[in-house]
Amino acid sequence: MPKKIVLAYSGGLDTSIILRWLQKKYNAEVVAFTADIGQNEDLESISKKATRMGCKEIFVENLVEEFARDFVYPMFRINALYEG
Repeated sequence: MPKKIVLAYSGGLDTSIILRWLQKKYNAEVVAFTADIGQNEDLESISKKATRMGCKEIFVENLVEEFARDFVYPMFRINALYEG
């Protein structure tokens, strides 16, 4: 039974190369995970690219609210405190 490795996959050159390397080096089944944080990326094309690269499982999770709550809003609060 091959190993399973989860890869935070952006669809870019670096993660695409790493995906293939993990498959070959470790004879692993790579599971791609992409977080939708509101970026202007075509998430469907990222999923299709992962499939073409040999991924059998691709997860795209909508994390827009969590990203805003946990990262964006705290940045605004910190800057407000810094600015006085």
